[in-house]
Amino acid sequence: MESSLHKKPFLKPKRKSILKQKWLYFMMLLPLTSLIIWNYIPMYGIIISFKDYSPAFGIMDSPWVGFAHFERFFNAFYFWDVIINTLRISLYSLLVGIPLPIILALMFNELRRKKYKSLAQTISYIPNFISIVIVVGMVTFFTSPVDGVINTVIQYFGGTPIDFVGSAKLFPHVFVWSGIWQTVGWGTLIYTAAMSGIPQDQYEAAYLEGATRLQCIRHITIPAIMPTIVICAILATGSVMSVGFEKVLLMQNDANLATSEVLSTYMYKSGILNAEYSFSAAVGLFNNLINFIVLYLVNKFAQKFSETSLW
Repeated sequence: MESSLHKKPFLKPKRKSILKQKWLYFMMLLPLTSLIIWNYIPMYGIIISFKDYSPAFGIMDSPWVGFAHFERFFNAFYFWDVIINTLRISLYSLLVGIPLPIILALMFNELRRKKYKSLAQTISYIPNFISIVIVVGMVTFFTSPVDGVINTVIQYFGGTPIDFVGSAKLFPHVFVWSGIWQTVGWGTLIYTAAMSGIPQDQYEAAYLEGATRLQCIRHITIPAIMPTIVICAILATGSVMSVGFEKVLLMQNDANLATSEVLSTYMYKSGILNAEYSFSAAVGLFNNLINFIVLYLVNKFAQKFSETSLW
């Protein structure tokens, strides 16, 4: 009897709250249904990583092979080359791609004339709306060793042409910095929005005390946006093993293959071109597991040393 009496006060407010907000829960049905259909139901296809999948037999009737595909990948002579190439480009992108949007957002925040500030922000956003195919075409046009703009300037000053895209040594630099040019402006949006929430009276009080602009950035702006920086850094490191497939594939050629062959392009070649669906799925599962582990560890690190984390 006592237990039932204790339950009623606990359940009644919850029921009332759900009924009161029923239309909000109803609005959640469509995105939740889409999430389940497109993100969770297809996950059963992961089992082909442990099978010798054949379209003739289907997923369930294909023979079970256990960890054979994983062992084949781990024992392959190209395993470490692909992993190192992926990590090289990914870590390079993180080291450059995390701080630059913050620096650019701080520069925008210091512009006092709204007209120039809006113009500068708009110009920096525009490359994000250019497709990957066009960006690669622009990179090829500017870096071509025959008639590229950069090599034309080099030759004008008496230098020898450089095949930037065709060089295995230069490929990571061309890939990363062309990606920075395309996305850095768009990456400032989150930090600009975070800075807009900083009370202006903090800056006014600091200026009255004789603080310089750099001191205001260091002691007011950066601490205020630090939670945003931490969250963005965690999310970025969570995809450390995922390098942009389309751009790498479009820029890849026989000359730069030594540094441009990454996990995503290797999965495409083995899974689609060679029709090794199970092997490709095993490589993809390995890739996603590493990303999840890195995301979990970085989030734990953020929990320990800061007050901000994903969960």
